[in-house]
Amino acid sequence: MQTLQELGEAVATRRKLLGLKQGDVAAKAGVTPESLSRFERGRSAEFGARKLLAVLAVLEAELDIVAQGQAGNLDELRRERAQSTPGRTVDAPGTSSEGRR
Repeated sequence: MQTLQELGEAVATRRKLLGLKQGDVAAKAGVTPESLSRFERGRSAEFGARKLLAVLAVLEAELDIVAQGQAGNLDELRRERAQSTPGRTVDAPGTSSEGRR
C-alpha cells in the first residue's frame, strides 16, 4: 500500500469481512463514524496514527512495515522471475511463454 486511499480500502475490506458496521467500529475505536467513512472511501486528507491504530485494534488487525518492492504484485513477480531465468520472456497477464520457442 502506498496511499491513504489504499489503506482506507483495506480497512473497509477487513471490516466487511468481519461483518462489522462502520458505526460500531467507530464507536469502539473512539472516532466519529463520519471520519471513519471518509477514511474508508479515500475522502480524507489525513487519518491520524492514533485513530488508525484504534481502528485496527477493533478489527483485530495490525500494521506491518514492508520495504518497498518486497510485497510486489503478480506482474512484478513475473518480471523478476523472467529476469532471473535466461531465455524466458514476460507475457501479458494470464498467459505463459514457458515451453514455447
